[in-house]
Amino acid sequence: MKKDKKIVEEELEQPLTEQEQEATEAAAEEQATEQATETPSVEDLEARIAELEDKNLRMMAEFDNYRRRTNKEKLDLMETAGERIFTEMLPLVDDFERAVEAMDKTDDIESVREGIRLIQQKFLSFLDKQDVHPIETDGVDFNTDEHEAITTFAAGEDQKGKVIDCTQRGYKLGDKVIRFAKVVVGE
Repeated sequence: MKKDKKIVEEELEQPLTEQEQEATEAAAEEQATEQATETPSVEDLEARIAELEDKNLRMMAEFDNYRRRTNKEKLDLMETAGERIFTEMLPLVDDFERAVEAMDKTDDIESVREGIRLIQQKFLSFLDKQDVHPIETDGVDFNTDEHEAITTFAAGEDQKGKVIDCTQRGYKLGDKVIRFAKVVVGE
């Protein structure tokens, strides 16, 4: 054993070879890297916090810009939404003006009536194109989702709960009621 101990001591006193030195340095660097990744320094943490704060600030600014842009688009849409409809109604106004002129110039009441009927048909066609349809009232059951009862009328057992008369026509835009039909209901 003394001999083995003596050999080990001699080996320790001898200088390290280049390969041994490189291996030792690599091991030391690896150990330092492991320590650095296990416990980040305060500077690294502060840098990460600053990076996240910057990212958060940019995201908030981007969302604020998005919100402002969409609100502006909504406002523009609301301001000009009716423009197309009014533009399409102008030919009807022209037709009414021509009808009024014709009433002043002629005594032929039948031609004026026919002109008014044509304007009415043109206007109903315009409404149909805009998906506006009249609510059916002739002989149908009273429906509070579409009709507004202005009065009731004793009409017999077969007319009970049915629409007897319509005093003002109601309209739907698509499936939404935009004006209820004012009706007389049988009781």
